[in-house]
Amino acid sequence: MPSNDVRILAQAAVPTAAVGAIAAVVSGVVAGGKGAVGAIVATLIVILFMGIGLYVLQRTARSLPHLFQAMGLMLYAAQILLLFIFVAAFKHTTLFNPRAFALTLVAGTLTWIAAQTRAHMKSKILYVEPDSTASSKGDGPEKPGHQP
Repeated sequence: MPSNDVRILAQAAVPTAAVGAIAAVVSGVVAGGKGAVGAIVATLIVILFMGIGLYVLQRTARSLPHLFQAMGLMLYAAQILLLFIFVAAFKHTTLFNPRAFALTLVAGTLTWIAAQTRAHMKSKILYVEPDSTASSKGDGPEKPGHQP
């Protein structure tokens, strides 16, 4: 992954992990050990799903830039659907507290989306690739009135 992608991933994953840690502590106090386990599992699922989604989106942006916006919309819809399926699948589990799991899943997802949006807004990513070969050979555009 290029450095911009890693930076965006870190700027989204760190706040999400922090919210997950806070949720685990709160869930542990409110619902006991099973609440903390539910919050930790939810945080890991959010970071995994959203991280994979960011990776897929960045690969799409490089290889198929004309599909970037459509892929982004489809990817977020698929991620939200998968997270909903996880909540429904673990609704009656006894492994952890389902309420703590669901609330942490929602909080983590919203945190990831907000942090990723902020990271993209703050990053200075070129939307046009500069042509370094043309400028080094002197083939670049000339200034008006300049004669070789």
